[in-house]
Amino acid sequence: MTETPVATSTTSAPARPPVVDRDAWQAARDELLALEKAHTRASDALAAARRRMPMFELDGTVPVTGADGPVPFADLFQGRDELVVYQHMWHDGDPISGQCPGCTMNSWHIQQSAPYLRARGVSFAMLTEGPWAEVAPFVEFMGYTEPWYSVRDLPAPLGVDMGHIASFLRDGDRVYLTYRTTGRGNELAAGIFGLLDMTPYGRGETWEDVPDGWPAGHTSCWYWATDADGEATWGPTSRPTPQWTRPGATPVVPTDGHGHHH
Repeated sequence: MTETPVATSTTSAPARPPVVDRDAWQAARDELLALEKAHTRASDALAAARRRMPMFELDGTVPVTGADGPVPFADLFQGRDELVVYQHMWHDGDPISGQCPGCTMNSWHIQQSAPYLRARGVSFAMLTEGPWAEVAPFVEFMGYTEPWYSVRDLPAPLGVDMGHIASFLRDGDRVYLTYRTTGRGNELAAGIFGLLDMTPYGRGETWEDVPDGWPAGHTSCWYWATDADGEATWGPTSRPTPQWTRPGATPVVPTDGHGHHH
């Protein structure tokens, strides 16, 4: 869509779900529960199929650059057998406010999972194609405590096609890629989608199936970036939404040389 989406997107009150008594609501809830249980079972079956995927070997000695300089990729396992990574896009030379709001949303969510992954024997790391000199101040600004590494100029599957979650298995000194997301596969690790899907008006995106009279949809993921007033926008005064929670996050003032890549 061409208009700049904002959080207050309607001028009149939108349509609302029908009002019923408690018993009728419970009957509708029970009917939906049957669909939800079927969805859960289908999701479990999909996870079972994912566990039966083959894997392929990659070079675990290839160097990645982190806070302590270059280390072999295999070191990211931290002695564990399994590793999950998120591959964060990077826009060279852009300010912190101009970095990818989609990858910010994914990494904001997934890094909170790292302690639970470690409890299950799974290490976690962030990979990015950005040069370490630019990445380091970004990580500090965002307050991220999990390890980040630059995979600049590395071949696939580590250094290209960012924006995905990947899992790896280690067997001694040998390292294998077991799974990698595509398209909307990252949604499994981003709780915002599940929460919005529980609300009556959903994600507010054009592709959603909604009743007549519901608020008009916007382009996908329009709420990933907001301005200083908290209004959802992908405009030149926006920054990735969670950045506004960080100390020192000032309003973005567009300049001739300031361009966001969305």
